[in-house]
Amino acid sequence: MENHLHIVCLDVPFPVDYGGVFDLFHKIRCLHGAGVKIHLHCFEYGRGRQPILNDYCVEVNYYQRHEGHKGFSHKLPYIVCSRSSKQLLEKLLEDDYPILLEGIHCTYLIGDPRFDSRRIILRLHNVEYQYYRQLCFTERSLLKKIYYHHESNLLRQYEHRIADKVKILAVTPRDSALYRKEFGAEDIETLPVFLPFEEVSSKEGTGCFCLYHGNLSVAENEQVVTWLLKKVFATLEMPFIISGKNPSAKLTRLIGQYPYTCLIPDPSEEELQDLISKAQVNILPSFNCTGIKLKLLNALFNGRHCVVNTDAVEETGLETICHIADNAETFRSLITELYTRSFTQNDICDRRMVLGKLYDREKNLQKLLHAIWGRVPTAN
Repeated sequence: MENHLHIVCLDVPFPVDYGGVFDLFHKIRCLHGAGVKIHLHCFEYGRGRQPILNDYCVEVNYYQRHEGHKGFSHKLPYIVCSRSSKQLLEKLLEDDYPILLEGIHCTYLIGDPRFDSRRIILRLHNVEYQYYRQLCFTERSLLKKIYYHHESNLLRQYEHRIADKVKILAVTPRDSALYRKEFGAEDIETLPVFLPFEEVSSKEGTGCFCLYHGNLSVAENEQVVTWLLKKVFATLEMPFIISGKNPSAKLTRLIGQYPYTCLIPDPSEEELQDLISKAQVNILPSFNCTGIKLKLLNALFNGRHCVVNTDAVEETGLETICHIADNAETFRSLITELYTRSFTQNDICDRRMVLGKLYDREKNLQKLLHAIWGRVPTAN
């Protein structure tokens, strides 16, 4: 018997150029390799149709997202309502294959009684109401603050409502525990993200600069960079590179005021990986404590020393292979110490042990297959 699976994605999962699509794309790739016949459904709103997805899926369907006022509702979060699609629902009802929903964003169908007896699995990328609440705290625009606050309230009610409706696979133990405690979810377990990295490839020795990388158009990341410049690197005389997508003019001007700091905007994937591998210290604090930080995993698999704060790693299993600081003074002290400390084979072995256990691709694939079918299906 062939093993068919519907996957509903909040966005087109290629190119893999931001953290949110790493897990989506590499999960599809792994499921395809296991012989699963994937019927992919994507909401497309700017990334375009991607022919490479046809290499992994028996069909790829695209749906328009209802952006702007068309996606708003008084009862449903915008991220959910804007991805409602009659066409998608009708397509899913053509058979009885199990359905993997990628994110709270794609759960509109859970409220439809026609799917009550269907095998549905929800991949939880974040505790979304917390994520939006923290976006509200970091946003400067009053209008956006109001939107994030409203969306967070709607999401909290909505997440509570659906938490016991389907099987849930969270990306961190912290998110699983919160869903159990706050929302009463019972059928929930942790499944780490699927990654492109096969093994730790960090280089021994020392690099010659410090690095922060991330999507610089995201308000939280811009706030992190601003904090690092003003509170940490203002008194450190060592090279600091900031690299990422779409930096604002304001951030570009700010970076230009610091003589030991330079900006590398919009790096290619190859350029970014080269920066990560050559940096002496990858500096990746987070002002958001939900989900897992893909840029940190990239740095741990491919870079040298990593300095983070508690919010970036708490209850992720990564605490022992990162250097943790929670105020500017401790960041400065750790960065100064690590800047001249060689990255050793022992450091690499520690990472291999921790990351190999958490991100064992084959073990996690078997866990996913069992969650979908209640067994590990035989490949065809």
